[in-house]
Amino acid sequence: MIIQPTTIEEVQKAVAASAHVVVRGSGTKRGLCTPEGEATVLDFSRLSGVLEYEPGEFTFTALAGTPVAEVNRLLAEHGQYLPFDPLLAESGATLGGTVAAGLSGSGRYRFGGVRDFILGVRFVDGTGALVRGGGKVVKNAAGFDLPKLMVGSLGQYGALAEFSFKVFPRPEATLSLHAVFPSLAAALPAMQSVYTAPLDVDALDLTISAEGKVELWVRLGGLGAVLAARAERIGALLGGAEVITSEAEAALWRSVRELGWVPAGWCLVKVPLSPARLAGFDTAAAGLSALRRYCAGGNLAWVAFPAEQLASFETALNQQGLAGLLVFGPAGRPILGQRTGENFAKRVKAALDPAGRFISV
Repeated sequence: MIIQPTTIEEVQKAVAASAHVVVRGSGTKRGLCTPEGEATVLDFSRLSGVLEYEPGEFTFTALAGTPVAEVNRLLAEHGQYLPFDPLLAESGATLGGTVAAGLSGSGRYRFGGVRDFILGVRFVDGTGALVRGGGKVVKNAAGFDLPKLMVGSLGQYGALAEFSFKVFPRPEATLSLHAVFPSLAAALPAMQSVYTAPLDVDALDLTISAEGKVELWVRLGGLGAVLAARAERIGALLGGAEVITSEAEAALWRSVRELGWVPAGWCLVKVPLSPARLAGFDTAAAGLSALRRYCAGGNLAWVAFPAEQLASFETALNQQGLAGLLVFGPAGRPILGQRTGENFAKRVKAALDPAGRFISV
């Protein structure tokens, strides 16, 4: 059964009346929102709208089903934006799905991820009660940080209904640098030089194709008058780089945000990493002919591969002692590889969802 609530009160009634519940926004992250077995699907596409927006305070409050693209347009009218590069905005991603999946784009390198911008949350717990955490301003109440707990929770603790976020001023101008390297071994020192240099870099991504082509991408933002000089300094660190500007640069990062580099029908897995483990992990992933994108200076990997290689990829994760989130792929198993924090998650779930109405991951 599919229910499309239009108010938070309707969400409460639906949760209280259902044995098992799965919450869905627009379905852009199909590996995370497809129910396995019998469950009531709460379709939040009609629980939508920006409730409050204070440009002078750099904050807004909106319902969970609000499309990220709608928020982006509203913020742009006032020269503001969400600098963590929310993924799949133009494909229809919602605020609720973005928070529940805990997905941030390349902008997390400098500004932090979605958990660094969420201020408050209202959600319906497993008893049908409405719970509030945090607030609508940057300096809000102290205590257990429920808003950040909900980031990446995958809908297992409650139905996320409303959020408050802080936002930033949009930079006056941006440009990007692109460098190609003969091997990963050659690219890693270059990436590390940018990572450790006292430079303001908005994004630092390393990509490796299935054929082994290694490329480094650096995005800068700020005053247009000084960007060229900043780009020259970074180009020197990289041993030379192509400078990308204007519409070509905007299209480049738009494709990254929309996951345009992932072939249709392939699995996509997000893997928390560290620069020190990148080379070893890449060796394992390369054996699957996977596409790899290392974001945040090597602290996060996005790996795309054909669906029939899912079992082999999970074996590689286990061998590396790593965990992954299956963003695109079959339903029912969103967490791959080594699981950590299960005892804590079970205690939180027992408190917020004692009847086990929401999915367990």
